[in-house]
Amino acid sequence: MSTLDQIRIVSRDSPMALAQVERVRAELAALHPGITTVVVPVKTTGDKWMGDLSLVEGKGAFTKEVDAALLAGEADLAVHCVKDVPADRPLPAGTVFAAFLERDDVRDALIHPGGLTLDELPEGTRIGTSSVRRTAQLAVSHPHLQCVPMRGNANRRLEKLAAGDNADALLLAVSGLERIGRADVITQTLSTEVMCPPIGAGVLALQCREGDSALIDTVSDLGHPGTHREVTAERMFLHVLQGHCNSPIAGYARCERNGELSLRAKVFSPDGKVILNAHEWAGRLDPATLGTSVAVALLRQGARELIDGIPH
Repeated sequence: MSTLDQIRIVSRDSPMALAQVERVRAELAALHPGITTVVVPVKTTGDKWMGDLSLVEGKGAFTKEVDAALLAGEADLAVHCVKDVPADRPLPAGTVFAAFLERDDVRDALIHPGGLTLDELPEGTRIGTSSVRRTAQLAVSHPHLQCVPMRGNANRRLEKLAAGDNADALLLAVSGLERIGRADVITQTLSTEVMCPPIGAGVLALQCREGDSALIDTVSDLGHPGTHREVTAERMFLHVLQGHCNSPIAGYARCERNGELSLRAKVFSPDGKVILNAHEWAGRLDPATLGTSVAVALLRQGARELIDGIPH
């Protein structure tokens, strides 16, 4: 048992990020009631910048300031959404993932004030999303709908929708809406066949400094073994593909009850006209090898040219 008595947790200061921290604090309190936790909120470049993310280092925009606070010793533990942590480069030197919490829902949700489903939306309906992954998939399945850029945290996007600002409907992550207590706004939960999720969807990661072994031991108790295997496969897949934040890449691993692990993944052209698909079972392969194998299958189909042809 660790001798820690206080853990300082750094996080983005958005309502969703702080809700995620509360989940971590509750799980830590249940396992280690003697440890107090303090929240260190930081505002990230990604939260301040409302333009195209590729102009401010892409997804790293949501993690850079959090990483800096951890490395500077201003905090001991960082909470990240795995989908926001770049996989095309290693974690900042001197830091490690100590645990992946049990995965939440990976699916996307449609929010439409009139209660219509995706198939019922009339031609020209404006869907608010800045996700290239969602835009590419909608271009294939519902080409009559129009995607319009919308950034900002989920609460802000819901406010914009309610005000009729620029969009008629929204696509947001089910897990995010559940975390901020707004699952009530979901009109339709989309199947993964209709909308393949982003790599790392629905998973919270706990990041520590490498040398903090007592802390790593303490928080690793919060980790979920099945989720760990899924994330390992998914992040290795993304690493091998060297996907950037403007790459329409989607995919998810699933660890079945019997321990069987599979990974389904797709790479799209931004207009959705080209879709590369791969789905493999690990069998005796370890998760990282599965991720590599699926990436290689997509590279054989031309994924490299597709990804490199997209400006970022």
